[in-house]
Amino acid sequence: MKKRNDFIDWDTYFMGIAKLSALRSKDPNTTVGACIVDDDKKILSCGYNGAPTGFSDEIMPWDRDGDFINTKYAYVCHAEANAILNSHSDLRGSTIYVDLFPCNECAKLIIQAGIKKVIYYSDKYNGTEGNIVAKKLFDECNVQYTKYIPKNKDYIIKL
Repeated sequence: MKKRNDFIDWDTYFMGIAKLSALRSKDPNTTVGACIVDDDKKILSCGYNGAPTGFSDEIMPWDRDGDFINTKYAYVCHAEANAILNSHSDLRGSTIYVDLFPCNECAKLIIQAGIKKVIYYSDKYNGTEGNIVAKKLFDECNVQYTKYIPKNKDYIIKL
């Protein structure tokens, strides 16, 4: 008997973990997940965007518009930050898979954690000031970033 040939590649696997992690987010507009892996293809950590630990997501202001203190932007922890903070491992030289290109604040955390590669699914904020700064930070600090290209196949997981 031969091995099966229709298994998924590593990038699809880890992006799938990031996208699955995003499903934990309570954000009604933007769900983001992250998965950090080492060179041996071992998962070091995962995270998703949400309220800080101890801050009830029931009182979290999920609005995108309005006064800053009454919007999610003042409170939400991004998936990348949560994945970095959730880790109990040395992240130097690792790769982070995210379904949304990191903002400039997360770019700084990624750099400080020693993560050397970012694989992202969407760059929907391409060209915004925060996106330009994030890319400038990555370029200057030798952090590679690569768009994940799906293999033109949808996968359905039955639980």
